[in-house]
Amino acid sequence: TCSTRLDVHQVTLMPEEPEDMWHTYNLLQVGDSLRASTFRKVLTESSTGSVGSNRVRTTLTISVEAIDFDTQACQLRVKGTNIQENEYVKMGAYHTIELELNRKFTLAKKVWDSVVLERIEQACDPAQQADLAAVIMQEGLANIVLVTPAMTLLRAKVEVTIPRKRRGNCSQHDKALERFFEAVMQGILRHISFDIVKCVLVASPGFVKDQFCTYLFGQAVKTDNKILLENRSKFVQVHSSSGHKYSLKEVLSDPTVTSRLADTKAAGEVKVLEDFYKMLQQEPDRAFYGVAHVEKANEAMAIDVLLISDELFRHQEVATRSRYVKLVDNVRDNGGTVRIFSSLHVSGEQLNQLSGVAAILRFPIADLSDAEEDSSSDEE
Repeated sequence: TCSTRLDVHQVTLMPEEPEDMWHTYNLLQVGDSLRASTFRKVLTESSTGSVGSNRVRTTLTISVEAIDFDTQACQLRVKGTNIQENEYVKMGAYHTIELELNRKFTLAKKVWDSVVLERIEQACDPAQQADLAAVIMQEGLANIVLVTPAMTLLRAKVEVTIPRKRRGNCSQHDKALERFFEAVMQGILRHISFDIVKCVLVASPGFVKDQFCTYLFGQAVKTDNKILLENRSKFVQVHSSSGHKYSLKEVLSDPTVTSRLADTKAAGEVKVLEDFYKMLQQEPDRAFYGVAHVEKANEAMAIDVLLISDELFRHQEVATRSRYVKLVDNVRDNGGTVRIFSSLHVSGEQLNQLSGVAAILRFPIADLSDAEEDSSSDEE
């Protein structure tokens, strides 16, 4: 539990899937110490005096100075100086550790704040992982993706060449389409875990989605596929402009879709952001953004929902990071809800355009900019 972790200065974790690397990226800060298995190039001199080099695996502990995350490959490189005696690496020498899947690492921090502890709880709880899947398709192309609370993971891409229909002869087209649908069905069965997934969006332009779902459940009845038949209610057909992955953004912001995805966390962030924009239009005195305004609302204990981007917690300055952590803790202590948005999500990108922090208030507060102008004129 969180409370016992507070007394412990270090934690050992093992990333098991690409999204764990994203969580680790959010946990690491400059000044932390990281201990992990890594490769080091070592120069060796033979008895004849010839010098050669070979890579050796060793365990190093470094003081973190720079963190680089590749969002496409989900690779994490951490650069720093060696702080523990090692037979291959001198004290103070620079080294870059590339964290690997299924290899443990130990992270030590001077301060474990509530946001870091919550991130660890979230990463270690399988129930909080991808509960939304999507099949974005058009004739001959389908992308099968999992939408987790933090990111969108492409699980499979299906491409089949489908010849055009010819007048009086559609057999080649129909056979190719059936092959395509079969490949997509196999992709769904292989990559979607219905124990976790609460909803599968099937999105396409035109009638492709309808034809596919007819095929899918027709095959399920023929082959008595219990997995598909028992989870039929989880499939939701929606419109998208294409079968490319980027069409998922428009699908997730469609109001008819969000109402049907009320249970999934990814949709939760999208809905909260929409609520904020609505409030901003209808009752601007109950929708604040920008850290100074949000802090003023917090002092008045007025915050009902705090929207904050995880990007702000990656700030290099401890004081700035602590300011945001304190804001989160205060809002929770006052009975408010905190939504931490991922900057890899569509909703997180939008929130970052609003400075990364916003709030929906319980009651209206007069425009703070006027109040600030008044107070500054009083001081003069």
